[in-house]
Amino acid sequence: MSYLNRMYSRKASPSLPTASDKNPNRVTGGLRGQGVDTLTMVSEDGSSRELPTLEYVRSLEEQSRKQRAAITTLERKANKQETAIQQLTSAVMQRR
Repeated sequence: MSYLNRMYSRKASPSLPTASDKNPNRVTGGLRGQGVDTLTMVSEDGSSRELPTLEYVRSLEEQSRKQRAAITTLERKANKQETAIQQLTSAVMQRR
């Protein structure tokens, strides 16, 4: 599609890359279920090595990235709760 068509056309661009909202656990499990999570490389001496595919590694990285984000959020919430508890404890101690 030309630059002018993209700029002035009424239709939305069909192939803009968007962030994936898929569950990374399901993506990883689907790759394993399809059997495309590893490649087997056979060397000249007959030995074979199992290597993970690039898509499988990407899905694992996305899975760990989302889990790290969730852990960070939970740690922030826990810190807020601990601060609130400490403030309440000090307020109770002052009233006694």
